[in-house]
Amino acid sequence: MPYQGQKSHEFFERAKAVIPYGVNSNFRYHDDYNTPVVADAQDQYVFDFDGRKYIDYRLGFGPIILGHTDPFVNGRVKSAIDHGISFAATQEYEVKVAERIIQMCPGVEMVRLTNTGSECTMHALRLARGYTGRDLVVKFEGSYHGAHDYTLWSTAGGNPEKVGSRQRPTAYKMSWGIPEVMRDLIQVLPFNDVEILGDFLQEKGEQVAAIIVEPILGNGNGIMPRPGFLEFMRQQCDHYGIVLIFDEVKTGFRIAAGGARELFGVMPDISTYAKALGNGYPIAAIGGTREIMMNIGPGKVFQGGTYTGNVVSTAAADAVLEFMQTGQVFPQIEKVGSMIMAGLHEICTRYGVPHVINGVPAMFGISFMVDEPMYEWRDLHKADWDFYETIARYMIEHGVMPEADGLEPYFLCSDHTEENVATTLQVFEDGLKHALGK
Repeated sequence: MPYQGQKSHEFFERAKAVIPYGVNSNFRYHDDYNTPVVADAQDQYVFDFDGRKYIDYRLGFGPIILGHTDPFVNGRVKSAIDHGISFAATQEYEVKVAERIIQMCPGVEMVRLTNTGSECTMHALRLARGYTGRDLVVKFEGSYHGAHDYTLWSTAGGNPEKVGSRQRPTAYKMSWGIPEVMRDLIQVLPFNDVEILGDFLQEKGEQVAAIIVEPILGNGNGIMPRPGFLEFMRQQCDHYGIVLIFDEVKTGFRIAAGGARELFGVMPDISTYAKALGNGYPIAAIGGTREIMMNIGPGKVFQGGTYTGNVVSTAAADAVLEFMQTGQVFPQIEKVGSMIMAGLHEICTRYGVPHVINGVPAMFGISFMVDEPMYEWRDLHKADWDFYETIARYMIEHGVMPEADGLEPYFLCSDHTEENVATTLQVFEDGLKHALGK
């Protein structure tokens, strides 16, 4: 049956009349009857217009780390906005957020704020180009770095028949309207392959301004870096004078308090943060070394925005980071996420269903009908995504909401409970039996 009950469908028809496809992000559209709509949210739950309640593992595609409508965060915002919202001047919450990011993220020495993940990756690339005086950027197949023309190439939804060989992939445009000349500024390579990366850099390393990488493929089922891959990039960037950018829009303040820098112990030159930084409020940040960050400024690298550092978003981020610093967030996410990952593995093993679980407890994915480790985007095309979708749709229809597109991970927040785990695993098992025809 469709996700949308009568009232939810009527609402979505209203949305389609005034918004293309009824959504304000292409990622949100499924079809005319199964696109999720939300009337209310609380803690780890969302509710549709028919009053149906769902355990939420989409969490806005990752921002919600403390649960929906968190009172500590919302209370900070409500108090702050009585004193103004936007200024053409620096205000206190901006400084407090920058200070907390520097305290929490190893190696970050200075911070600039933006509004969205796309903005901060765009500005980070401009900064790398300005700092190095070079134009070429390396990114990896299956990674998503925002909606701008610089990096909207060969993301997880790319066509595997049009990306060429692994040795020297062809960059695949992910949208109409991207100028063809942008192709000359991007080189796409396979994730997790040190030999191909090393060979390319030996040939063109001195032309490369930046390597931008998701430390965990957030739109690629949560594929992890091989041991040594991030370290190899760090060494190669040092050798060729390349700026190493960790795109931590998804991993930052989610997989650990200090993000990928803390979890993997590798220090990039720049990290970009968003999503969990604001628990749903729109805020992002660029953090990096003082040497590089001081190239942002008048007459140097331009970065700006009318709403950057606004009181609403910075007050929210200040509260989020303060609460994280108490140590109460990540142990709960680690415990619950680990229980779900272990439970999924046990159920699939018991029913003899080949599977691979990628990622970490805070964000993980599962692939079916494969039984070998996945290291790159091309490996994902060996999995049975129709089988995944059948299970995911069953789960949503029965009150547990992962993303129906299996390339997007499950996300956990600190409000998820062991009771949610039990419900989720039972519904998953029922969905698996449904997909198997049992």
